[in-house]
Amino acid sequence: MPTFAHSFQVETRGFTDIHDITGEVSGAIRQSGLGSGIAVIAVPGSTAGVTTIEYEPGAVSDLKEAIARLAPEEGGYAHDARWGDGNGFSHVRAALLGPGISLPFRGGELLTGAWQQVVLVDFDNRPRQRRVEVQLVGE
Repeated sequence: MPTFAHSFQVETRGFTDIHDITGEVSGAIRQSGLGSGIAVIAVPGSTAGVTTIEYEPGAVSDLKEAIARLAPEEGGYAHDARWGDGNGFSHVRAALLGPGISLPFRGGELLTGAWQQVVLVDFDNRPRQRRVEVQLVGE
């Protein structure tokens, strides 16, 4: 079965910085020449994740607040005690969200809902340049 790989960079600010990456993922599908299959979208690293959401200010704010309630910045993380880098919360947040997702595509188009976008979420405690990997399997 044919495959196609693509990667791109996203500059982030950290602290649950959320970026809509739907356009880049859709562009990779078009560039691949594949008609239908599965797109795997992932961010390497242990302090960021990928998911879907309606990318509008209210939903983005709600996601940030929910994540902060689950794994607050303050909290006495064992990771911080061991490494002293202050980003224990970002590791926990990323583990809860997960590093990537798989979505179908057909007719050369990503199959998402009308109000569903693919987003990169950077949880680290500093700005980062994140690499996003898109792996396509299809025909």
